[in-house]
Amino acid sequence: MSDLKTLVLAGVDALFVRHDPAAVDASFAEPYLQHNPKAPSGLAFLRHLAAMPDLTIVRSRALAEGDLVVTHGRLTGFGPVPLVVFDIFRVEDGKVVEHWDVMQPEVGTTVSGRTQLDGPTEVVELDQTAANKALVEGLFADVLYGHRMDRLPDYFSAVRYHQHNPGVADGLAGFGQAMADLARAGLTMEYRTTHRIVAEGNFVFTHSDGIFAGKRVMFADLFRVEGGRIVEHWDAIQEIPEATASGLPMW
Repeated sequence: MSDLKTLVLAGVDALFVRHDPAAVDASFAEPYLQHNPKAPSGLAFLRHLAAMPDLTIVRSRALAEGDLVVTHGRLTGFGPVPLVVFDIFRVEDGKVVEHWDVMQPEVGTTVSGRTQLDGPTEVVELDQTAANKALVEGLFADVLYGHRMDRLPDYFSAVRYHQHNPGVADGLAGFGQAMADLARAGLTMEYRTTHRIVAEGNFVFTHSDGIFAGKRVMFADLFRVEGGRIVEHWDAIQEIPEATASGLPMW
């Protein structure tokens, strides 16, 4: 495990497992910039979170690139239902100094029968990081921004594509059907800007803003790549509010 991941996961454990406010200073530093819309910047709020014993997170997978670490997990105690959450942490001089997240309520039943969190967690094939990142960048350029649906087979496996979005079935046919259903309902899904891409081995994460069903949203997408094609996808979509507690945008 990379030093960055070790550092970040130790901080997450201090907050949500050991509930130790004093341990926050070991992993986080001021000025701490917060992009969660309900949380202010600064470490005081993190110490407040650490003191909440009913707030817990179960991590499913984590990856790191450059100064960023992404975690994917399940958060309870932050609302009436458990949340599926992608967290992004930026590390500087050995401490976490910035945080973004995208949260979505967990559902009991999905179209594919998979949960929003299950599936492989091991980061492998580190020598393929650059190629896999380029593959996802091409998907965004050609399909999500270029609207070239005919290019889908260039990026997704035609043999196996496991889907964890609650409303989308497995396979390329499932993705196509979901897009057709949105169009028939007069609902749009538009990616506007991809703010960061984090890749490690067989996983590639993207953090974007856009429009979904007429609302401004943040998109968090996680792709698993195998044999030069995308074979699995997880995501979360969260509406962007008019204002945030920190004054910083969600991106």
